[in-house]
Amino acid sequence: MRVSSRALAATESPTLALTAKTNALKAAGEDIIGFGAGEPDFDTPEHIKEAARQALAKGLTKYCPTAGTKGLREAVAEKVKRDQGLDYSPAQVCVAVGGKHALHGVFQTLLNPGDAVFLPAPYWVSYVDQIRLAGGVPIVLPTTEATGLKITPGQLADAIGQYPYARAIVLNSPSNPTGATYDEAEMAALAEVLRGAPELVIISDEIYEHLVYGGRRHVSIAEQADLCERLIICNGVSKAYSMTGWRCGWSIGPKDFIAAQIRIQSHDSSGTCSITQAAAEAALRGDQGCVETMRQAFEERLRVMVDGLNSLPGVTCAEPGGAFYAFPNIAQHLGKGETAGAFAERLLEQAKVAVVPGEGFGAPANVRLSYAASMSDIEQGLERIKRFVAR
Repeated sequence: MRVSSRALAATESPTLALTAKTNALKAAGEDIIGFGAGEPDFDTPEHIKEAARQALAKGLTKYCPTAGTKGLREAVAEKVKRDQGLDYSPAQVCVAVGGKHALHGVFQTLLNPGDAVFLPAPYWVSYVDQIRLAGGVPIVLPTTEATGLKITPGQLADAIGQYPYARAIVLNSPSNPTGATYDEAEMAALAEVLRGAPELVIISDEIYEHLVYGGRRHVSIAEQADLCERLIICNGVSKAYSMTGWRCGWSIGPKDFIAAQIRIQSHDSSGTCSITQAAAEAALRGDQGCVETMRQAFEERLRVMVDGLNSLPGVTCAEPGGAFYAFPNIAQHLGKGETAGAFAERLLEQAKVAVVPGEGFGAPANVRLSYAASMSDIEQGLERIKRFVAR
């Protein structure tokens, strides 16, 4: 059957593809250590699961408002006030089927055919396809290890000068795949440049906001209050509360924009699962100690993963400030004309270690390793990689 040119142009998510392949190999009896999954390895905290059970017991199994339940939209508004000191009303919240769906809705609501979107690289794998599916054009802004894998104010100013008609920029801090974070001074410097481009919409993906390390705090571009009239924040419960399978996220922004996104959402998902929303509300309003417990565990694993990678010959890994990924450069282990995909294939075949090649992140000389894995797996996986690169 003929499919649309839009479908033909879309690429499969490499992270989800690798996870499926890894799971299939494990099911076939292969001893695979997987560093591909972008999800916490912890169970969802008990009080969140109990809220879901209570919702079922109460018969909360009907359609919800497209924008989200009153309770969850209020909880999101309370959360951003509590955690970041930001003032948003529940009417400025659109609950979606995960953070990915929230971003998809934002691009569909914002972009017209041909609209350019600045995308710092390395970038999350789905940004490019989501922008293109909405008719937009990604304008990639490469970063280097010398700048901490972050864009600089000068680089942003040059891009705006070259593409003055650009519609939006995507900021992702902490970053997937690099773990890079922007501190207060860096974010303020970017904000100063953005003030000179008053038509440029800012999309801030903050799904890893609670997973920051080394004494850092999460800094949101929304702290620059004068930019909020053209700012959309996307977030969700997947990473901080280990709720990836529950599928609940949201976007926050100007009321008229959110109203338009809700109209579009009324024709795709109709809204998010009622039980999931009850659980997400409990996550946001309940004891936040579970988030800190997981964050501390990730920080311990980060240290082992990054130190282990940097001890390998021909491998360099920038220090992540957040998320749960390491993104080492393995260029010295690539043959002529090779990219990270070939390295990842050999590593899986010969060492039985699964990593995500960097091509899908806009970085063909890097691979992504998730340390959302047991310490035992991290240690064994590093030993296998060490033997592999020594061959």
